Amino acid sequence: MIASNYQHHQHAHCESGVTANLLNHKGLTITEPLAFGIGAGLFFAHIPFVKVSGTPGTTFRTWPGAIFKRVAERLNIQVHTEKFRSPQKAMDALDKALEAQNPVGMLSSVYYLPYLPEAFRFHFNAHNLIIYGKEGNQYLVSDPVIEDVATIAPEDLAKARFAKGTPEPRGFMYYIRSVPAKVDFEKAIQQGIKQTCFFMLSPPLPWFGNKAIFLLSRKIKDYPKKLSPRKSALYLGNIIRMQEEIGTGGAGFRYLYAAFLQEAGAMLRRDDLQELSSELTLIGDDWRNFAYHAARQMKARQTDRVSYDDLSELLRTCGEKERDFFKKMEKLRF
Repeated sequence: MIASNYQHHQHAHCESGVTANLLNHKGLTITEPLAFGIGAGLFFAHIPFVKVSGTPGTTFRTWPGAIFKRVAERLNIQVHTEKFRSPQKAMDALDKALEAQNPVGMLSSVYYLPYLPEAFRFHFNAHNLIIYGKEGNQYLVSDPVIEDVATIAPEDLAKARFAKGTPEPRGFMYYIRSVPAKVDFEKAIQQGIKQTCFFMLSPPLPWFGNKAIFLLSRKIKDYPKKLSPRKSALYLGNIIRMQEEIGTGGAGFRYLYAAFLQEAGAMLRRDDLQELSSELTLIGDDWRNFAYHAARQMKARQTDRVSYDDLSELLRTCGEKERDFFKKMEKLRF
C-alpha cells in the first residue's frame, strides 16, 4: 500500500517541509517558506529550569505541531490528528490511513531513526516525517531533511513514535482529509505575520519571545563563573545545535522566515515586506556570527576566539536588532 503519485521533496525544516509536501500531494501548491510563515513558525524561548539532554531548553521555533495546525486552519484545510496510548494502536491507525491512500505526518524521536547518519541521531523528540506507504514489513519514509526517501522497520518506527522525554510524541500523527478549491493566501499571510509579532514581542515572562534572547545573553556571560569548562562547552554546544541543526534553514530559522517575507512581498506586491526580508537576512548573519564564535569557544580554538563576555554581547545585539525589527513589522498595515 503506497500513496499514489506521492512526491518527496527535500526542505530546510522538518515540520514546514512535511506541511508543504502533504499539501502539494493534495494539489495545493505551497512552498516551505510560505508554510513556515503562515504557520508562525518563528519563535524563541530559553527555559533554564527545563533540561533537555542535561542542558537548559532552548528553542528557535514554535511548539511541535503548531505550524501544521495553523496552516490548516488559516487555509481552511480539513485534517485528521490523533495521539495514542499504546504503540500497537498507533501502528494500526497508521496502517489504516495508508490503506486509504493518505500520506501520514507524525512526530518522532531522531534517536530511533536508523536511516539517519549516526552523527545526527540524538534525543530530540520533535522531529516530523511522512510515512507514505508500506512494502512488505517496511514503512516508506519521506523525511524532508534528507535528499531521498528511506525505509524503516515497524519496531524502529514504534520506538521513535513513543520515545520518552520532553516532549513525548505519544504516537502523534496527522494527515489531510481535503483542501478547498480556493484558498485565501493573502489573509493567511497577514494572520501569520501578526501572530509571529505577538509571540515575539508580547510574552510578559522572561523565558519567551524577544525577552528570552536577552535572558540567554546574561546566562552566557555567567557560564564561566557558575559552570565547569566542560559544562559551559556543553551548554554552548546545545544552543548552536538548536540554532543551526534543529533550526534548519540557518540562523535559527531567520533565513527561512526572510524567504517567507520575500515570497509574501511578491505575492502581495508589498515592497515593505521585501525590505523587511533583507533586514532579517542581515540579522540572520549576526546569528550565524554568534554561532561561529560560540563553536570556537566550545572547542577551545586558540585563534579567532572570543570570550563569554563577547558572546553575550553578540547575542544581546541580535536581541536588540530583532526587537526593532518585530516592532517595525508589527506596525504594518494590511
